Amino acid sequence: MHGLSDVVILLAVAVLGAALARRLGLLSPIVLVVVGLGLSFIPGFLDVHLEPDLVLVGILPPLLYIAALETSVPAFRTNIRPILLLAVGLVLFTALLVGLVVHLLLPAVPLSICVAFGAVVAPPDAVAATAVARRIGLPRRLVTILEGESLINDASALVLLRVGVAAATGPALDALQVGQEVLVAAGGGVVVGAIGFFVFAQLHKRTRDPLLDNALSLIAPFAVVLLAEPIGASSVVAVVVTGLGLGHKLPVLMSAGSRLQMGAFWRLVRFLLEGLVFVLVGLQLRDVLSGLDRPLGTVAAVTGAVLGTVFLTRFVWVFPAAYLGRLVPRTRRRDPVPPSFPAVIGWAGMRGVVTLAAALALPLSLPGVPSYSRNLFVWIAFAVIVFTLVVQGATLPTVARMLRVPADDPTQDALAEAGVQQQAGRAARKRLEKAADGAPEAVVTRLRQLIEDRTNTAWERLGGDERETPSQAYGRLRQEMIDAEREVFRQARDDGRIAEEVLVRAYRDLDLEESILRRSER
Repeated sequence: MHGLSDVVILLAVAVLGAALARRLGLLSPIVLVVVGLGLSFIPGFLDVHLEPDLVLVGILPPLLYIAALETSVPAFRTNIRPILLLAVGLVLFTALLVGLVVHLLLPAVPLSICVAFGAVVAPPDAVAATAVARRIGLPRRLVTILEGESLINDASALVLLRVGVAAATGPALDALQVGQEVLVAAGGGVVVGAIGFFVFAQLHKRTRDPLLDNALSLIAPFAVVLLAEPIGASSVVAVVVTGLGLGHKLPVLMSAGSRLQMGAFWRLVRFLLEGLVFVLVGLQLRDVLSGLDRPLGTVAAVTGAVLGTVFLTRFVWVFPAAYLGRLVPRTRRRDPVPPSFPAVIGWAGMRGVVTLAAALALPLSLPGVPSYSRNLFVWIAFAVIVFTLVVQGATLPTVARMLRVPADDPTQDALAEAGVQQQAGRAARKRLEKAADGAPEAVVTRLRQLIEDRTNTAWERLGGDERETPSQAYGRLRQEMIDAEREVFRQARDDGRIAEEVLVRAYRDLDLEESILRRSER
């Protein structure tokens, strides 16, 4: 990219594309990729060359970090078996099968580099999986499994890519050396991630300024990457471990103001980076096509074979992995799997920008192998990304509806929330009575009523009555009052009766109250 103006243009395209997707009711990753594909052929538009380091060091770490922060550690732990089967087992299975297929079609290319290319196209994308799964409202457990897979699979794929390239370009590696490489990458990533968690947890615990907390949060993923890369540890694993730990401990590490501000900050960062990623993928088409140096028949044959292998291997792996362990009755009773779950997981194999960046990281040439063509592999990787995003991503909502995937029961969520809210109310009342000595009785009475209102609101969500509930009536009427208060403050500022700082302070308080009202309406 050539300067700040290019970045601004790309971000503007990403924002407009996301707005168009929302207006049309489509998934934004698909719309943004298609927009990028179209723009790549406009003469004079930005000539953007995607650099692997830009993706793997500049874009991927913050996206993985925010995804890890928002991942439930208890849910991740509960679903660790299917997550590891997908993130490690399926990546290895796909890489080996794709490598064998490519080696059969291109026998002059070493098997090691073919398997390395298989690792390039093996991992579904973290950004695409999260964006699509949450957008179409898949059950919570499915979302956890897909997000967990996408958090870890990049690490296993990149380690396998590193081993395959090393075997193809250097002296032969034996099993011990491969094991050492994997141990350093995975184990080192865990250790670096744990160090990152400890350091930033201590920093967050000692910081009460929301701006400083946000700055630390932005620095964290990049600091972990810079610590992991020089020692050969997996930066992906390190960022995920740090994010999972901090996300789990966030309620006790940060002040309320820091949590609120950080949530808004990372939502904006993720929105912009996700949009930028998919536009960048689409914009690479012109460069990828111009680099092809093989006959069309060869290109079509290898591309079709890889697409078919990538698509089928996921289903071949997912169904046995889902059901073989449940031949044991105890496991089947403890962990039932609806028949639609494996089918949806199999279909949700969208690849993304990491696949393209990894393909660009393949060696430009191989000594003694004149038939090797990185450009061909880059094209196939690009075709896999576009096919899985546009075809599988666009049809995943339809597949989920056809399979009648059982949705999460909102009544169960509301019942659990109401029960915990009642318990929290009792704890709050007990704490109030203990601390109320010397406080005005009117204040204590008002706080008791607040506890009761919050508990009642939680139980109201269980009701099926179509009439307006007391909390809904309160929200509607209080919103009218807030609008009236805002108008008075604005008019007073315009008349010169209050300073701008007074208006800002009043609006901030009213905005916070309105955000609480809107949250309670969901």
